[in-house]
Amino acid sequence: MGKVYYLSKNVVIGLLVLTTISLATIIGLSIAYDKEKSKDRDKPGGGAPDSTTTMHTTMPTPGSIQKEPWDLYRLPDSLVPVFYNVTLWPRLKSNADGLFIFTGHSSVVFKCVKETDLIIIHCNKLNLTNLYGHHAYLRGLGEAAAPPIRKAWLVVKTEYLAIQLGSPLAVGASYELHTAFQGELADDLEGFYRSEYFEDGVKKVVAVSQMEATYARKAFPCFDEPAMKAIFYVTIIHDRTTVALSNGREIDTTNDVIDGVPVRLTAFEGTQRMSTYLLAFIVCDFVYIQSTQNNSLLVRIWARRKAIDDGHGDYALSVTGPILHFYEHYYNVAYPLSKSDQIALPDFNAGAMENWGLVTYRETALLYDPILSSTGNKQRIIAIISHELAHMWFGNLVTMKWWNDLWLNEGFASYVEYLGADYAEPTWNIKDQIILYDVHKGFAVDALASSHPLSRREEEVNDSAQISGMFNVISYSKGAAVLRMLSEFLTEPVFAKGLSSYLITFAFENTVYTDLWDHLQQAVENTPDIRIPDTVHNIMNHWTLQMGFPLVTIDTRTGCVTQNHFLLDPDAVVDRPSEFNYTWIVPIKWMKTGVEQEQYWLLHKTDINSGMRVSGEEWLLANTNVSGYFRVNYDPSNWDRLLSLLNTNHKALSVMNRAQIIDDAFNLARGKIINTTLALKTTKYLSKERDYIPWETALRNFDFYILMFDRSEVYGSLQAYLRKQIQPLFEHFKTITANWTKVPAGHTDQYNQITAVGLACSMGVEGCRVLIESWYRQWMEDPQRNPIHPNLKSTVYCSAIAFGGVEEWDFAWMMFKNATLASEASKLRAAMACTKIPWLLNRYLEYTVDPTKIRKQDTTSTIQHVAQNVVGLPLAWKFVRERWSYIFQQYGKGSFSVSNLISGITKRFSTEFELHELKKFKEDNLYLGFGSATGTLEQAIETTTANFKWVKENKAHVLAWLTEESA
Repeated sequence: MGKVYYLSKNVVIGLLVLTTISLATIIGLSIAYDKEKSKDRDKPGGGAPDSTTTMHTTMPTPGSIQKEPWDLYRLPDSLVPVFYNVTLWPRLKSNADGLFIFTGHSSVVFKCVKETDLIIIHCNKLNLTNLYGHHAYLRGLGEAAAPPIRKAWLVVKTEYLAIQLGSPLAVGASYELHTAFQGELADDLEGFYRSEYFEDGVKKVVAVSQMEATYARKAFPCFDEPAMKAIFYVTIIHDRTTVALSNGREIDTTNDVIDGVPVRLTAFEGTQRMSTYLLAFIVCDFVYIQSTQNNSLLVRIWARRKAIDDGHGDYALSVTGPILHFYEHYYNVAYPLSKSDQIALPDFNAGAMENWGLVTYRETALLYDPILSSTGNKQRIIAIISHELAHMWFGNLVTMKWWNDLWLNEGFASYVEYLGADYAEPTWNIKDQIILYDVHKGFAVDALASSHPLSRREEEVNDSAQISGMFNVISYSKGAAVLRMLSEFLTEPVFAKGLSSYLITFAFENTVYTDLWDHLQQAVENTPDIRIPDTVHNIMNHWTLQMGFPLVTIDTRTGCVTQNHFLLDPDAVVDRPSEFNYTWIVPIKWMKTGVEQEQYWLLHKTDINSGMRVSGEEWLLANTNVSGYFRVNYDPSNWDRLLSLLNTNHKALSVMNRAQIIDDAFNLARGKIINTTLALKTTKYLSKERDYIPWETALRNFDFYILMFDRSEVYGSLQAYLRKQIQPLFEHFKTITANWTKVPAGHTDQYNQITAVGLACSMGVEGCRVLIESWYRQWMEDPQRNPIHPNLKSTVYCSAIAFGGVEEWDFAWMMFKNATLASEASKLRAAMACTKIPWLLNRYLEYTVDPTKIRKQDTTSTIQHVAQNVVGLPLAWKFVRERWSYIFQQYGKGSFSVSNLISGITKRFSTEFELHELKKFKEDNLYLGFGSATGTLEQAIETTTANFKWVKENKAHVLAWLTEESA
């Protein structure tokens, strides 16, 4: 239950007046201010400014060592917001200067909880209207008198509006701060921005918000920290031909004329008590489809009219109700709002954003065409919807106190998205795929010495770039993997019981991670059958307060079990101390010769478990179904028995464990723990494998070999070996699809068909190239009829363009420009980076910085696509180095854009020269900085160093083994 603020009768009346004022125009606001000014002049300490003070737009920081409050990135704890009234008027047509702007006014009612004569509130890139000689106007509520404003100034570095008062605010009293402002409705994809698209040849403009993590301050002055929760009353002024949306339902719509412009004023119900980063407002001419759930909850899907008319929102609407129903029962907490809007936007930097009651998506993440979209598009949509709706409770209802605990939001949603999606699509076995998309993904980054703990110290996360840097693989994927492990050893019912108690206790409040441990511990203590070796706190603190994960080594000859901090580069220096000395309390599920055993807990660095001894034909497998977040190594004899099992009866192991054996072995080999040929031997059985998860895991690991060796003589032997392994799978799908005329029935079989065709073509399997080229040629001859099945489009487009020339590329560009379905455009955009013609790739790179050709949201991912091409890598790397200033200025604060760009471009780096260039790139651009990609750049340097050493030590062995096996 949220905090209750007890106000006097006079204050309550004042609040009602404020609500009325929030519906007025900006001109009306000035009149109201004049009336209030004349009224307050008669009050002692009224809000009128001191006549001797002047307007300040900057204020130098004193030269003393002690920093002033406005120089600190965290707000003082002296003021607590109660509610806001925000009125905004975005202009969807440019002004005489060619700029799109928005104007607005807002008021925030706050309570003083500690004596202070200073108001600090976030404000960034807003031109504040002069109110009585100052940037703001303050008045007291109830019996409180507002001190006079002595100075008001903007602090650019910390993004504050600072207000120095003539005397202190009264502790316990409430005040109201008014501001009026103008901002640019830019195309920077953050704060309050504009998105543009064409429909029937007419350019349309959408005004849309993206507040996470620190962009609400670009829309209106606010206390822009997650713990500063408040209620928001929003009014939007907009053209009468458009519709306005916000977090709450519309409660009033009136027409008016302002400055001779006919407008509509749409007012929304007050939100629940929530953080500023969850606020949303949109002005557009979109339409919607809707359904009403059993509890009268209104569910709407919004998109461009054509997309809705063509049925592209139907799938999202069909799964939203079931997913919300699942979460209500899973959390045992009713959905806390009156409606659930979801909207597909032409321009959106993230995949989606969990604004409470108004979730925003890229079009590719919400819109599904049953004719043109692929199975992969469909799964992406349900996974993202499930992720965002999970946040309605975990993140929105209960929110982390500060961004250092972002994993509480994102790791949790990344885990339970599989549960929600599985409920809505139970035949897909989607829960198994968490090892591909999160567990293995988390391992890859967390095995670096430059990783970081899930929960960082607050002082490590201060400015906007550091906050954005928290939106990374550790927070999302490791967070998901660790919470899944916790759920596994507690059991799902106990885990869900603890979550429900946590959400009910802290509804509308903020928490730290230990609060979650408290409630899970209570659930354990109230469930007699659950036994764990220590408290939830002590177990989980090992996993959240230190980076990395353990390698568990089992010697089946002696039963000796040990754990060590696993590092991809064993020579890397870990300079981050750990209070647990890099040991973990490890829950190990295991089996012996196919029989599940009782869960074993490794509590120390070394232990003896006599039950883990095996002999003769017996074999042991630990971490069944990859339930734990750790890797496993064995003695050589047990490795031999597992390899023999794979080659003779691979189905004796689950698909997840077959994948695990491959992934563990390849990574142990990269870490110099086992030899490389042992890792390669785990793939010999693949010619008999027909399941997706093991094949996908193997290909991801072979992708590393391709990246390391596709510029050397090893690549020919690697192609020959993979051609030998993929041929049977290619023939298998050719048979069951009646010579490629049907679609496999199983969900993951459809994925594996894509694997078979893609790898077969790139490795030179006979008949594959002819098949690809014939499909693409048929499409080129009749552009209105595409014979390529949606599932295979990405693979076919890329391969055909790689095999072809200028004609094939230009055709793809024409179809890309004409595409009306975002997912189709996305496939073509990626495929055009596959050409082997350098000048085409260079031209394409130039297109990425021209928003009339490539949307701004797609710039960095398009450059990454080019870099994935062995021909395109040096071109993309040169392009990024030459334009780093532009790229950083445009995308440097984005949570993923620049980070993904750095990691994507450097994946193939493995030479001493490339390592030198990467370090020089860092040195040359220190003056600019790297923003949210700072940590990613360090990881890239570390990874490149490890790659260089690995190639030097393993190249000859890999070549010899591949040559022998492919003969």
